Amino acid sequence: MRNEKLTLITQTAILAALCFVTFTFLQIKIPVPGGDATSIHFGNVFLVLAALLIGGVYGGLAGAIGMTIADILDPVYIIVAPKTFILKLCIGLIVGAIAHKYAKINESDDKKYIIKWAIIASIVGMGFNVVADPIVGYFYKVYIIGQPTDVATILAKLSAGVTFFNAITTVVIANLIYVSLRPILIKSNLLVNYRKSKKAA
Repeated sequence: MRNEKLTLITQTAILAALCFVTFTFLQIKIPVPGGDATSIHFGNVFLVLAALLIGGVYGGLAGAIGMTIADILDPVYIIVAPKTFILKLCIGLIVGAIAHKYAKINESDDKKYIIKWAIIASIVGMGFNVVADPIVGYFYKVYIIGQPTDVATILAKLSAGVTFFNAITTVVIANLIYVSLRPILIKSNLLVNYRKSKKAA
């Protein structure tokens, strides 16, 4: 039990680091009025991957911690770091709930079933983000930061388009990596939730 918890914590830390690195270094900033910005990035890829591999709570924390730290270290994004933490955690929880709580993909060895539900979970999680990110961002910037409504509106519209693009790339790339990585982790006895489900059986 202790080894499983340690494995999960280690995997969470590694995936958080990957979220941080991909968000920080593999992003294209798009400047908007008011000195703000939105960006095309790949941080969500490893957030979704984390939720598929290690579950919603740990996966969500990996994405939330990794990308919140990236925001804190970026003078453009530091003011939205709390919003980032909440939204990324929610994405992970949604993906994990569908993939593991509902579909129980770690209790199956049916590749088609696993892929189907991994994709569905990813789409729902990123669909939530496409809707929530611009809406929450708008209210956060207007009522918490005090940004003018016209500026916040422009940013929300830009954010919606960019977030949609990020969502598509995230679903595709995260699932390609997941399908490739899952058998390796199972073979190496490093997919903790899979080990638990098989022990229970």
